[in-house]
Amino acid sequence: MFYFEPLTAFLDSEAANFRIPGCDLLIHKDGKEIYRHQAGFADPEKTRPSSERDLYWIYSASKISTCVAALRLIELGILSLDDPVYKYLPGYQNLLIGQEDGGSMPAAKTMTIRHLMSMSGGLDYDNMRGSVGKVLEETGGKAGTVEIANAFADGPLLFEPGTGFRYSLCHDVLGAVIEAASGMRFSEFLKKEVFDPLGMKDTTFHPTEEQFSRISALYRVNNESGMPEYVGDKRTSNLPDSYESGGGGLVSSVDDYILLADALANRGTAVNGYPLLLPETVDLYRTPQLSETQRAEFLKAFEQMSGYSYGLGVRVFLEDNRSTAQTGHFGWDGAAGFYVLADPENRLSFVYAQDVLNSSVTFHLIHKQLRDLVYLCLRT
Repeated sequence: MFYFEPLTAFLDSEAANFRIPGCDLLIHKDGKEIYRHQAGFADPEKTRPSSERDLYWIYSASKISTCVAALRLIELGILSLDDPVYKYLPGYQNLLIGQEDGGSMPAAKTMTIRHLMSMSGGLDYDNMRGSVGKVLEETGGKAGTVEIANAFADGPLLFEPGTGFRYSLCHDVLGAVIEAASGMRFSEFLKKEVFDPLGMKDTTFHPTEEQFSRISALYRVNNESGMPEYVGDKRTSNLPDSYESGGGGLVSSVDDYILLADALANRGTAVNGYPLLLPETVDLYRTPQLSETQRAEFLKAFEQMSGYSYGLGVRVFLEDNRSTAQTGHFGWDGAAGFYVLADPENRLSFVYAQDVLNSSVTFHLIHKQLRDLVYLCLRT
């Protein structure tokens, strides 16, 4: 038997102190639930206790789905890691590199799918970069994923593709590549190849009215008080609903996303037997892609990820003698605190959900303590 009391006490304490207004944690081992606990409330009036029915804006945890979809296309022979992005998005054929004097010059290197997946494409995170504003005006605010991603390329890059690391719109562009390469709308490809076969019924870019009614209240930490303040139930975006953000646009639930995490922890095969990815593809997914210089840039951007490097769209744990965690586990998280971990060595997966933006406590304390407590509880 596992001893999970410290984990429960931690979640209850954080909710009681209101650093987490509401949360949900689910742990699977060998594809089976071994722990589940919710704390706090899903509404600002505190009348609806957090429950397994709750949905969350998962923000950048969407990137896991996007990269898995790209890996499926690679297995199908439709994409290759070293394909040029311009093969699918013509806007990326004649890229420019920004210069210190404010000018730009033609890029010497070609941006590839590998660069997108490893965040080494040279893009930034300004989703109005390039000619996006012009495209939105020309389409009456109804531009789609491919149109907007192509417009990103009109702005100069920060560095030559493949030479640096910058957390950016790379996975948004990857979503557009998936749409162009597959001949299907990005969301339709995800639904057909990932969500439906895994049984993920509540993961979508376009929640229904019923799904909206189950979205957990969204908060933002006030910089002065350090406490979460209610900001609404809807994720705000300056791009239209016709744009599907592979980098951060999904709504999901803990019960849904654990199915994806389970498949990755089981080296690509889902609990229901669906062959999502080959074992060697999962290993490729979590193989570090960064040079020493790039990893230094990654760790500077994500100080909380000591001991990690970055693979094809996921953090990959190498070692940290201050942690109880297993080398080789991988995953990603989201701006409001959604957290995903898959550990093939132990056939372990867990998904944690909350909806609190602007919380340094979440990334520097809560996620790390949750991770270490999970492994500690499994070993006691």
